[in-house]
Amino acid sequence: MKKFALTGAAGYIAPRHFQAIRDTGNELIAALDVHDSVGIIDSYFPDAAFFREYERFERHLEKLRREHNAIDYLSVCTPNYLHDSHIRLALRMGADAICEKPLVLNPWNLDALQEIEEETGRKVYNILQLRLHDSVLALKEKVKDSTSRHNVDLKYITSRGQWYDFSWKGDISKSGGIATNIGIHFFDMLMFLFGEVKNYKLEISEPRKMKGTLELQNADVSWFLSIDYADVPEAEKEAGKRTYRSILIDGEEFEFSKGFTDLHTKVYRDILNGNGFGIEDARPSIELVQAMRK
Repeated sequence: MKKFALTGAAGYIAPRHFQAIRDTGNELIAALDVHDSVGIIDSYFPDAAFFREYERFERHLEKLRREHNAIDYLSVCTPNYLHDSHIRLALRMGADAICEKPLVLNPWNLDALQEIEEETGRKVYNILQLRLHDSVLALKEKVKDSTSRHNVDLKYITSRGQWYDFSWKGDISKSGGIATNIGIHFFDMLMFLFGEVKNYKLEISEPRKMKGTLELQNADVSWFLSIDYADVPEAEKEAGKRTYRSILIDGEEFEFSKGFTDLHTKVYRDILNGNGFGIEDARPSIELVQAMRK
């Protein structure tokens, strides 16, 4: 049984990590969040120590390490701009890090983490869960031997209220903007399927929506991201929906709306089995969104 700690315990994605730690037969022994609305922990690991201050959390982990009871993994679910700091904590505690997307905001942050990996002998893993989705894997198998270029049209609208603009997500220095905070999931998936980026073009670059094109090794992609409710199609609004997602590949809808509930567990199991997605896997999409931001 491996021992885990976790930062960002009050975040919306943390329960996926709690479940993955539990379902892989491991234990969460400590958690951190500046907010204390973390009662969900009781459903998974009621005996886990909880901290609101980073300093006390770090001190607790150091105490465990000196008592030869150190954590094996630190799961990072905090806001984007804190990721590399918390990853560094994991590595220097002698633990591996499992971090949500984006791994970091800038490519040079990756270089620094690689140096610490080498110094400590520990590893950094990124949650690139769409790469383990059954529909994505089936499509990758289908297109791997294709000799023709593919056409992809991606539209993802996930409307957010005014709160978004006043949270860390609305601060581009902390979130990286919507291409980094939201789009990176899809950019990584498309590069996984169709190869590296050869060129890109931005047509719209605003705080609440972005639009552009990608020339990938084996596909031409047109994409649109928005958190503006006004962009939700009327049919979706009439059905009471606030989100819209469509991926057309060569004119056919790519359906992968099911099969998300256990993807984090699949990622954790993959890591625990000696695999997992590391820094170099995360690099291409981080380089792309940072270039767009620049």
